[in-house]
Amino acid sequence: MSVRRTRYYCPVELAMDTIGGKWAVVVLAHLKEGPLRYGELRRLMPDITEKMLTQRLRELESDGLIEREVHSQVPPVVTYRMIDDELRPVLQALYAWGERRAARDGVKIEPATRR
Repeated sequence: MSVRRTRYYCPVELAMDTIGGKWAVVVLAHLKEGPLRYGELRRLMPDITEKMLTQRLRELESDGLIEREVHSQVPPVVTYRMIDDELRPVLQALYAWGERRAARDGVKIEPATRR
């Protein structure tokens, strides 16, 4: 997130301060697949509030993890994309682990619609 401490005792502490929180990681997981518009993210994450999504997008942009791009159309089209490519394998590992855990525990993962 945007507020960071000045001392860390484990690299995971810094990583969690940067991308910690349920929604930030989920936003990044969706953006690792490619650029998305705000409405597309909302549909992919039906349980997040608009306020929370907007807040997380601003924090991730401020932290240099995503980029907000405004396309000059009428009305303007805004897309978000992940710019820290080092996160892709980390997010993919979390995704794969979540899939295996869901299968092991019998948890159904309901895919949200992209459009």
